[in-house]
Amino acid sequence: MLVLAQKIKKIFTPEQLFMISAFLVNVGNYVYNLLLGRYLGPSQFADAAILITLLLVLSFIAMTFQFTVTKFTVEFPLDQRNILLTKIYAYAISTGLVLGMCTVFFAGNLKTIFQTESSGMFIAFGMAIPLYFIMSVNRGILQGESDFISLSITYQAEMLCRLFFTFTLLILFDVSSEYAVSIAIGVSFIAGLFPMKRRPAAKYLTLEISKRQQKKIILFFFLTACYELTQIICNNSDILLVKHYFPSYDAGLYASLALIGRAVYFVTWMFVMLLLPEVLQNRKEGKNPIPVLKKYIGYITLLSFVIVSFTFVFPEIAVHLLFGTPYISISSLLGWYALATSFFALANVFAYYFLSLDHYIPIVITALFGTLQVVFIMSFHDSLLEVVMVQVYVMAGLLVVQISYFAYNQLLIKN
Repeated sequence: MLVLAQKIKKIFTPEQLFMISAFLVNVGNYVYNLLLGRYLGPSQFADAAILITLLLVLSFIAMTFQFTVTKFTVEFPLDQRNILLTKIYAYAISTGLVLGMCTVFFAGNLKTIFQTESSGMFIAFGMAIPLYFIMSVNRGILQGESDFISLSITYQAEMLCRLFFTFTLLILFDVSSEYAVSIAIGVSFIAGLFPMKRRPAAKYLTLEISKRQQKKIILFFFLTACYELTQIICNNSDILLVKHYFPSYDAGLYASLALIGRAVYFVTWMFVMLLLPEVLQNRKEGKNPIPVLKKYIGYITLLSFVIVSFTFVFPEIAVHLLFGTPYISISSLLGWYALATSFFALANVFAYYFLSLDHYIPIVITALFGTLQVVFIMSFHDSLLEVVMVQVYVMAGLLVVQISYFAYNQLLIKN
C-alpha cells in the first residue's frame, strides 16, 4: 500500500490529487443525494433536502473561518500564525455552540416554517454544528499550508461516512429518513476532523498580534462573512423559499432539479479551492495573478458549457437516469436552472479572486443581486418555472456586472 501511495505521488502533483479527490467527493455527494431521492420519493426527499440545504448553509458560514485561516497561514510568520490560530479556534467553537443551541431551541419553529414531519431532526443537526467549525479551521490550516493530500482525506472521510451511515440507518435499522440523515451528518463531522493538525501550544493564548494585523484580520473576516452570507442567499434561498411556498411534492421535485442543475457549481468549487492559495502566493511573490484567474475562468467556462448543453439537449434522459420516472415532470426546467447556476459559478470566481486581493466591491455587488433574487422569488412564485427564470435573469445580471468591474479595475491599473 505504501509503495502504491509513493507511485501515485510521483505521477500526480498534490494539487492534481486534490482536484481528483474533490471531483470524487462531489461525485460521492451527488450519488448520496441521488440515492436518497430514488429511495425516498419526492415528498420524503423534500424533508431530507432541507437538512442537506442547511448543511450547505452551515458550510458557507464555516467557510469564513476556513478562508481567513488559509489567507493568514500563507501571509503570517509562524509565531503570529500560532497566535491567530489559538484565537480563531476559540471564536469558531463559540460560534458553533451559539448556532447549535439556536437550532436546537428553535427546532419547533423550523418545523413549522419548512413544513417538515418532525422537529427532532433539527435538534440532532444542531447538536453537531460545533464540530463543523472545528473541522473548518483545521481545513483552513491544511489549505494554507498547501497540504492538499491531508485536505483531500478530510473531505473524503466526511463524504464516505455520511453516505455509509445514512443508508445503514435507513436500510438495516429502518430509522425514519429525517433522523437517519441528521444523525449521519453529525457522525460525518467527526470523521472530517481527521487528519487533525496539532493545535498551537497554550502559551499563545496569552499573546497578541499587532493592532494593525488585528484590524486586517477583522476586516477580512467581516467582509468574507458578508460574502459567504451572499453565497447562502444566492445558493440556497430558492430551495428554502420553495419549501415554504409550495407543497412537499413540488418542493421535492424542485430539490431534485436544484441538485442536477447545480452540478456545474459543485464541479467548479474544486477550482475555487485551488484559486485562493495560488493567487495569494503570486501576490506574496510579486507576480501577476491575472493569468491564474484566466486559467480557472477557462476551465469553468468549458465545464459549464458542457453541462448546460447536455441539460438543454437531453433533459428527460438526465432526470430519468439520475432520479427516475417520479421526477420526470421537472425535466423541462433543468436546462434553465443549470444556466442560472453557471452564471453564478463564473461570477463567483471573479468575486473570490478580488476577495483574495482585498478588493471588496464585488462582495457588495453579489450581496445586492442575492437580495434581488430573494425579493423577486418572494414576488414571483406562481409556478416553479417562474422561480427558475427569476434566477436566470438575476444571475446573468450578476455575471455581467462582475465582468464589468473586472474590466474597469484592469483599466485603472493600466492608467
